[in-house]
Amino acid sequence: MKKYLLTGLLVWVPLGITIWVLNLTISTLDQSLLLLPVNWYPDKLLGIHIPGLGVILTVVIVLGTGLLVHNVLGQRLLSYWEGLLRRIPVVSSIYHSVKQVSDTLLSSNGLAFRKVLLVRYPHPEAWSLAFQTAIPGEVTQQLKDEYVGVFIPTAPSPVNGFYFYVRRADTIELNISVDVALKSIISMGVVATPAMPYAPENQRNSPIY
Repeated sequence: MKKYLLTGLLVWVPLGITIWVLNLTISTLDQSLLLLPVNWYPDKLLGIHIPGLGVILTVVIVLGTGLLVHNVLGQRLLSYWEGLLRRIPVVSSIYHSVKQVSDTLLSSNGLAFRKVLLVRYPHPEAWSLAFQTAIPGEVTQQLKDEYVGVFIPTAPSPVNGFYFYVRRADTIELNISVDVALKSIISMGVVATPAMPYAPENQRNSPIY
């Protein structure tokens, strides 16, 4: 009886969570329909409620914004808008911080999370997956050896974690993609990463605390 119950849970739990996430995402994106005039609401025009139409509108808005910003007029409008936000005390700090993070993570030429590393954490006998981030110039100038910035995410929520500076010589670069590493972290190791290179003796020192 217990075996059958667990088997049923293994079928329904992933399916239920998937449906819940999709429903939450679609419901959130459908809020973009509120940008339309009341008379243009699909529910009124079609007479029925069709979930997901807001997703289409959101994609159109994002694509349209991207096309607009790629020309001279769009760049000027964006500069004016950002200048306006910077004049608002609290909003300025929040917007500037979020924009820096999004520019780093979403930019096609950004350096964030381009490499997956192994680092010693949380003690000398343990290895943890980490992502190499951009190398801050001020930090490298103050330290004698070559250091890199690494983000060590926590499982199963990789959006939380720790940020350290470690010697490049004390890291091991893995030949796997960021997506594969994230899947391993989110699944808490259930979805294993490909075979990792053996850690040589000269890279088994300098723990991170």
